Amino acid sequence: MANKKAAFKSLRQSKKRHVQNKAVMSELRTLAKKARILMDSKNSKEADAVLKILESKLSRAVKRNTIRKNNASRRISRLRAQWAKIGSKA
Repeated sequence: MANKKAAFKSLRQSKKRHVQNKAVMSELRTLAKKARILMDSKNSKEADAVLKILESKLSRAVKRNTIRKNNASRRISRLRAQWAKIGSKA
């Protein structure tokens, strides 16, 4: 357990950040899953709408240092490539 006042404050801050980051990560996973399900069902327009929202949320997460820039760009790239495949088949 922390002994100094600053250490207690640091602990409080890290707990608060952990809760916020966990919520953001959960939302990102949910949106990615939703996008993949829509792509599997060949629903191109709805998938595109969800991907746009996901890209925005990923960019925001990068800006807030929840995830790294390369991680976000990799996720976007992979999902957009998957979306392009269904777009060419449909």
